[in-house]
Amino acid sequence: MVWVVVPALDEAENLRILLPRIAAELATFDPTGRVLVVDDGSTDDTSKVVVELMADLACLELETLRHNLGKAAALHRGFRRALDGGADVVVMMDADGQDDPAELPRLLAAIDAGADLVTGARLERRDRFVKRTTSRLYNRTTAWMSGAPGRDFNSGFKAMRAGVAEDVSPMLYGEMHRYLTVMAHGLGYRVAEVPVEHHPRMSGRSKYGLARFWRGFADLLTVRFLLSYEHRPSHLFGGVGLASLLAGVAVLGYLTALKIGGATIGDRPLLVAGVLMVMVGLQLSLFGLLAELVVHARQQTRHRSTA
Repeated sequence: MVWVVVPALDEAENLRILLPRIAAELATFDPTGRVLVVDDGSTDDTSKVVVELMADLACLELETLRHNLGKAAALHRGFRRALDGGADVVVMMDADGQDDPAELPRLLAAIDAGADLVTGARLERRDRFVKRTTSRLYNRTTAWMSGAPGRDFNSGFKAMRAGVAEDVSPMLYGEMHRYLTVMAHGLGYRVAEVPVEHHPRMSGRSKYGLARFWRGFADLLTVRFLLSYEHRPSHLFGGVGLASLLAGVAVLGYLTALKIGGATIGDRPLLVAGVLMVMVGLQLSLFGLLAELVVHARQQTRHRSTA
């Protein structure tokens, strides 16, 4: 069963046109499929429009959040409901009409061909110059830092197997929805892209802003850390701490040799730097060990709960 999850914030006019098109396309390859709109605290008639359309579209469902929690939280809620509803494949689409429902079969064909997560890559963007430029920089930086294959990580048009949705759902908060491909790749799933048609926004205004661009980069560092060191934090903190500690010891050893030779070292900035490196190194090393204890306790709790 295919579930199409559409997070929406103040998209009433677009949904009135978009949802019948999604439902009609979904019916051609999965008559039992569902279309779920997650109203992320809209202040317009988004929920009202969906309820009206539900009278004619039997596949349509609505999930309403009390207030605006962000796209990642809306997707998390949508994924959980889709999985509870028996979804085999979960598709996510934006509600602004820029994603073409006619491209759904191409994404699902890639899933059938063996991919676990497929992104609809917008190789020809129909957006403003600033948005296109910042998105290009974001995609290149993401590919470089994560090692994940792809050219359009930020696309909101994706299809994934239920297992992928299950594993990435707990990581959906903040701006983390931008890194679904990176998460899936880091977890060992097969990711792919297919080029799709991209249309101009039908109506309303974009929710994109430069503030989201910088928050996205901060979240990329978080994703990189979680995927690499979630289960072995001491490898990061302990490694940096050990390097700092050894450098500090080397500096202090050098200054000790100078002191033995009769030189004055009390007024040297290098002395302060050496002591600081030793202290920071010890603190980071201890922090890494404490983090390992937290991870160990969490793993023990999980094992007991599944026993």
